[in-house]
Amino acid sequence: MKSVSIIYCKPCGYEKRAVAAAAALKKELKLAADLVPGKGGIFEVRVDDKVVAKRSTGHFPDETEIVRAVAAAVKTAPTA
Repeated sequence: MKSVSIIYCKPCGYEKRAVAAAAALKKELKLAADLVPGKGGIFEVRVDDKVVAKRSTGHFPDETEIVRAVAAAVKTAPTA
């Protein structure tokens, strides 16, 4: 099984978004995501070591975008 993690900037207040994204992944894909507090404005969703969704200037991925990106990464990722 692939490892999913959401790294979020705790000082920026992104924890609520990270929790919502993790809940959407659990509901839609039955995948548990590890929530990893960070800093410096980070918000990244990773499948194993690959970033599949992230915050960029002028854009913040919503739950639907995150679920689609993780689903695509899990589906196309080679199995061990």
